[in-house]
Amino acid sequence: MGKKYTRLKLKMLLLVVLGAAAAGAVGIFLLEVVVDGLLQDPFARGFVWVAQEIFGNSQEEALDLYQTLIRNNKTMILNCAMMVLMLVAFYLAMGRFTKWLDQIGRATRRLVNDTEKEISLPRELSPVEEDLRAIQRQLRGREAEARENEERKRDLVAFLAHDLKTPLTSVVGYLTLLRDRPEMEPEQRAKYTGIALDKAERLEELLGEFFDITRMDLEGTADSGETVQLTLLLEQLADEFYPLFAEKNLTCEAQLEPQLTVAGDPDKLARVFDNVLRNAVSYSIPGGEVGITARRQGGLVEVVISNEGLEIPEGELARIFEKFYRLDAARSTRTGGAGLGLAIAKEIVELHGGTIRAESTGKHTSFVISLPAQGEEHT
Repeated sequence: MGKKYTRLKLKMLLLVVLGAAAAGAVGIFLLEVVVDGLLQDPFARGFVWVAQEIFGNSQEEALDLYQTLIRNNKTMILNCAMMVLMLVAFYLAMGRFTKWLDQIGRATRRLVNDTEKEISLPRELSPVEEDLRAIQRQLRGREAEARENEERKRDLVAFLAHDLKTPLTSVVGYLTLLRDRPEMEPEQRAKYTGIALDKAERLEELLGEFFDITRMDLEGTADSGETVQLTLLLEQLADEFYPLFAEKNLTCEAQLEPQLTVAGDPDKLARVFDNVLRNAVSYSIPGGEVGITARRQGGLVEVVISNEGLEIPEGELARIFEKFYRLDAARSTRTGGAGLGLAIAKEIVELHGGTIRAESTGKHTSFVISLPAQGEEHT
């Protein structure tokens, strides 16, 4: 950008220099050609004729007048002429600059009011045109992103309305049934109460995810001073998920390097792996295997959580971490959640200076989470 605008400044400076040079050239022409050169005699005769015919002077008076006004003051006349010419050149150059500024102003207003219309400026202003077009492309991209985010928010509200309505309807229905049938058998009453409680807990889970992702502060920064025993954390999570694994007839294969530690907030990191594991369980085929591996890679600890299920298309892999993106809009409330778990996981991982990505080949899908190992410098 600096080089482009340097060229534009040079063009402006060149206009001024050329104007001054032109004024100097005209002045030298007047002095060397008109007053003291080839045109000296015609100029002198013309001056004398004007003095005689128009002002009524005699020839001697006209010659004296020429000597007094022209010959004796040629340097002053030359300086005045050059000054006038330089002012004219400066005026013309400023007129060009003013025209350029007006064109830039119109282009800027057009850019603000209508980002769809292409910016066009004269060839001399090509550096400005390129920068304005770059800004225009950025504005278009941001507008498109804003529209897309707004559409996702509307979709999210629709999904949440559907997801919240189903368990809420069940809670209201079962509680109404319990109220209207006081003579109900204790066993049946306990069953309906359990179902209502399960649906209420489901509501609490959905609302918790929604408020987490919309707040998106997560306390702003990660607690980098606390040591997290990552190997122990993953072992505990694998044990806690055993009932969910058994429910879908899944097996879990954990290969964890011992004594892996990272610095951060243990509760938030636990939620990362909890969300990713739940996603793996939800989208695993019955009888499949969920893999958990963790090892040190240089200054990073790399955790890979994989499952057997349907392949995720290449274009969806990066988008599944977006805040309001949902891979499968038709998934059930039981297995799909609010579709916010991976976005929350990504936010937490990035707050800890790490990265998370998804890979899918054939029927295997893997989530790779990299975190700075404790005590290691990272950029």
